[in-house]
Amino acid sequence: MTVAKGKLYGVGLGPGDPELLTLAAVKAIAGADVIAYHSARHGRSIARSIAAGHLREDHVEERLVYPLTVETTDHPGGYRGALDDFYEEAAARLAAHLDAGRTVAVLAEGDPLFYGSYQHMHKRLAHRYETVVIPGVTSVSAAAARLGEPLCEAEEVLTIVPGTLPEDELAARLAGTDSAVVMKLGRTFPTVRRALERAGRLDDARYVERAFMPGERTGHLTDVDPETVPYFSVAVLPSRIDQEPPVRERGEVTVVGTGPAGAPWLTPESRGALVNADVLVGYTTYLDRVPVLRPGQIRHGSDNKVESERAEFALDLARRGRKVAVVSGGDPGVFAMATAVLEVAAEERYADVPVRVLPGVTAANAAAAAAGAPLGHDYATISLSDRLKPWDVIAARLRAAASADLVIALYNPGSKSRTHQVAAARDLLLELRSPDTPVVVARDVGGPGQSVRVLTLKTLDPAEVDMRTLLLVGSSQTRVTTRPDGTTLTWTPRRYG
Repeated sequence: MTVAKGKLYGVGLGPGDPELLTLAAVKAIAGADVIAYHSARHGRSIARSIAAGHLREDHVEERLVYPLTVETTDHPGGYRGALDDFYEEAAARLAAHLDAGRTVAVLAEGDPLFYGSYQHMHKRLAHRYETVVIPGVTSVSAAAARLGEPLCEAEEVLTIVPGTLPEDELAARLAGTDSAVVMKLGRTFPTVRRALERAGRLDDARYVERAFMPGERTGHLTDVDPETVPYFSVAVLPSRIDQEPPVRERGEVTVVGTGPAGAPWLTPESRGALVNADVLVGYTTYLDRVPVLRPGQIRHGSDNKVESERAEFALDLARRGRKVAVVSGGDPGVFAMATAVLEVAAEERYADVPVRVLPGVTAANAAAAAAGAPLGHDYATISLSDRLKPWDVIAARLRAAASADLVIALYNPGSKSRTHQVAAARDLLLELRSPDTPVVVARDVGGPGQSVRVLTLKTLDPAEVDMRTLLLVGSSQTRVTTRPDGTTLTWTPRRYG
C-alpha cells in the first residue's frame, strides 16, 4: 500500500509574545504530527518557547541544532559549507517524516520567509511536498509597534537592511531612504552606528531590543551601550512626516549634482543629501527632476540666469540654521552651481557657513556612454556660451584643443538667444580637422526625448542643436563602428598613434 505523503507547514510565530500567534498558526501546530524547530547547541529554542503552550505530549519533536554559531570552522567548505551540510541533513530528517505521511510544522520566529531559518527547509522541500506558509508578525512591525511611531507614511520608502553589510554600503542605503530598519545588530552595532552618523541620520535613529519578549528595551540609539546589544535587536529610522526640523545655530549648504536627467542618475550620497535637506534651492527645471523626497521640505525654484542670487539665498538660509541643498544638473563643478556658491561663500559674512560639493554624472560622460566611448582618450571640455566670457576666448580655446588633436565636448552650444556659436565653432574646427571627423549629437540624454546621432563635422547642422544638446567632436583617432544588430558605436582608442 502506498502511503500518501505528508504536508509541510512553515509556521510564523511572531516576534515573541505567544498572544501574537495567529489563529492559523495555532491550528497548524495543533494539526501537526511533527514539530520541528531550530536551536543553538545549548538546546534552547526561542521558537519552541513561543509555541510551548500549544505543544502536546504526543507531538514528535525534531530539534534542528546548528553545528556552529560563529564563522570559525575546519569544514572544507568553510562556514557556508558547514551550514549547507546542516540544512541538507535537517531537510532529509523532515523528508523522512513527510514520506511516512506525517504532517510537519516547522516553527519560525517572526515570519517564516523573512530572514528566517525556515526558508532553508522551504527551498529544499517545498517543490517535493504540499506546503503551506503561515505568515507571522515580523520584527519590523513589532519594533514599530513598541516605539509607537509610524514607520512610513504616504510616499515614503522603507528600506530593510542587515547590519552585516559593509559600512560604506550601509551608509549609502541609509542616506538615500526615508525610513529604515537595520536588522541583526549585536556585534555589528558599532558599524551600524557609524553608518547612521555618516548618513546624517544618527539623531533620528531609535533602538528596539527583544520586542514583545522578556527583557524588552527601547529608546534612542545614541543612548545605547554597544557592549549590551544582543542579536535580537534592531535600529529604526521612523517616518519623518510631521517631524519639525531641528533647531540649529548654524546650517549648511550642500551643492548636489543630479546627473543629466534626475532620479535614476542620483548617487546614493546625493540622494541622501536631498533627503536630509530642510530646503531645496535650484533652477526650476532641475528642481522638477528631483523626486518628492520628504513631505515638509521647502523648494525654492528660480530662473537659470540668477546663479549668484540663488547662491546668496541658500547661504543666508544656512546662516539661519537650515540644511540647504542647492540642486545642479549634471556635475555641479562642471559649468554649474558649485562655482557660483563658492564665489559667494568666499565673502566674509559667510565664512562660518559649511559648504560641500557632491559630484554627479556629467552631461559629457552621459552622452559619451550613450554613444559608446568617444572620450576614451584625452579630451577637452569647452562651453560655447559667451554670456560669461568673450567669443574670442572661446575661439582661441577651440583652436588650441583642435590643434592638440583632443576630442572636444561642447557644452551650452545654443539657445533661443544664442544662435551663431555652433556654426562659428564648426567652421573654425573645419580649418583644423577633417570634414569626416565624427560628431556625436546627444540630446536629452537619460530623458524621455533622448536622441543620440553620429554625424560628421561637415554635415553638422546648427539648426538641429539647442540648449539641451551636447556635442562631442572626435579626434583624428575616433572611430565609428556598426554592430551586427545595427547599433552604431563611437569610440576613441586608448593608444595614440
